[in-house]
Amino acid sequence: MTKKGLIAAGLLSLATLPVSHAAESVPGELIVKLKKGVEKSFFAQKNLGVELKEEINLSYGKLFVVKTDQKSLVSVRASLASNADVEYVEPNYIYSIVKPIEEPSLDTVLNSLNPLMSDFATPNDPKFDTLWGLRNTGSNEPGGRTPGRAGADVSAMQAWEITKGSKNIKIAVIDTGIDYRHPDLADNMWVNEAEKNGQPGVDDDGNGYVDDIHGYDFANNDGDPMDGHSHGTHTAGTIGAVHNNGQGIAGVMADVTLVGVKFLTDSGSGSTANAIKAIDYATKVGVDIMSNSWGGGGRSQALEDAIKRAAEAGIIFTAAAGNSRSDNDTRPHYPSNYDVENVVSVAAHTAQDTLASFSCYGKRTVHIAAPGHNIMSTVKNGGYKAYSGTSMATPHVSGVIGLLLANEGRMPHSEMRERLLATSIPVAAYRGKTINGGRVDAYNLLTDTRPPRNEPKPGAWKSKKLDQVWETEHPYADNANVEKVFKVEGAKFIRLKVKKFELEARYDNLIVSNGSRAEVQKISGAGEGYVSDSVEGDTMVVTFKSDRSVSKWGFLIEEIEWQ
Repeated sequence: MTKKGLIAAGLLSLATLPVSHAAESVPGELIVKLKKGVEKSFFAQKNLGVELKEEINLSYGKLFVVKTDQKSLVSVRASLASNADVEYVEPNYIYSIVKPIEEPSLDTVLNSLNPLMSDFATPNDPKFDTLWGLRNTGSNEPGGRTPGRAGADVSAMQAWEITKGSKNIKIAVIDTGIDYRHPDLADNMWVNEAEKNGQPGVDDDGNGYVDDIHGYDFANNDGDPMDGHSHGTHTAGTIGAVHNNGQGIAGVMADVTLVGVKFLTDSGSGSTANAIKAIDYATKVGVDIMSNSWGGGGRSQALEDAIKRAAEAGIIFTAAAGNSRSDNDTRPHYPSNYDVENVVSVAAHTAQDTLASFSCYGKRTVHIAAPGHNIMSTVKNGGYKAYSGTSMATPHVSGVIGLLLANEGRMPHSEMRERLLATSIPVAAYRGKTINGGRVDAYNLLTDTRPPRNEPKPGAWKSKKLDQVWETEHPYADNANVEKVFKVEGAKFIRLKVKKFELEARYDNLIVSNGSRAEVQKISGAGEGYVSDSVEGDTMVVTFKSDRSVSKWGFLIEEIEWQ
């Protein structure tokens, strides 16, 4: 098989490709799921060329981690994949924190702020006025050099008039751990009373984990999820830093129960195997939400299965969209890209109400934007810092959904996601970048207030097959300039569906315009099953233009969509 074929089959790992071409995985390790009734003795067969490293006992079955010679990893995986006793086999991918972009010093932060008026509802926490994501005054962004847009926040102040949360809502922070001794977090930490009051080194509650008082550490396989990095502690603070305690900041939820589930090491990375164990643990503990500010590994069926099990248990899975500035529709980011009903993928927006320059996006795969630039929160050893990233946006959404659950209880995942999107604030900057073109709003979510949208509804698209397929020659001609007009009587919106395209990136383009020939979008590069941004009205004009430098395969269009 050629190198290209191996990549397409998912059989080539980082060991045989540069980082830019493949997701990183643990050298020489594979995750294997055996078919029902096949025992682990299967791996003792010498002809398999593997050594059993770990048996993972999950609430819904077993997985196995095996080791092999790194040089033979590709052939061993192919051999296992074709074995009748194997359900699937995949690399043990490495995931990492969605790394913070910048960290202004605390002195810079405090010196940059203007005095703000306080009111009765405002928490008395000394650094509350740095939290533009909760209340954006237009001048309170930590280290901000450009005035913000007042009101471009999650509407926390209005939401808190309805609820500030509940200790009955349990949120797992699946990350680098939590500094559970932090003065702004300690009172909102989960306490496993049986383990706290039991004997050290004993599984007092019989849940299979020893001394898991505040959660569990799968990176080091012990019951102490203390954060030695700060990333997990930062996300935890945004969700649930205690209010009115004279300490630092305030979280989206004043009252919540935080569970520390550590699978990322203190250097910020962890394996698929440990991520699966972390998710399964949080499912067993009975959390309501899992907050996940990590990603970067390849697509893993085993990880998706774990998330589906959480969905079946009624648990919401928020996930950072990523910080690589790329379109997740065409370059998937995991775990945020899993098409599972409980997953909510989160992009980051700025205090100026624009998509953060680093944020990934995706009109089909990223659900919503949330504050994620210069976000002040808790860090290890009782400290506070401002970080930027979709890692910081995700816990805002976790907290906002937590407020909804505190106020109304659990609801079907489809209902939750539809309401989250429909109550978001529509902003032109997010249109075409997220599924519903909006940023999260806690007050609207709690009151089910749905701002008017002169935009298409996500689930209302109808398909119209073209009378004649539109495609280029393969490869296409130099200096092409071809225009097609698509009209659907009575349509309010139209968009293009491209079955396949391969164009010289940036230089050769499909240009989508409205009936007045105002440009809406340029499509370039390569992809399959791609859906364009929509144009308003019953007419869409599409122009294909190429230069004379490079001619690639071209494009194939068989249908358009309208509503």
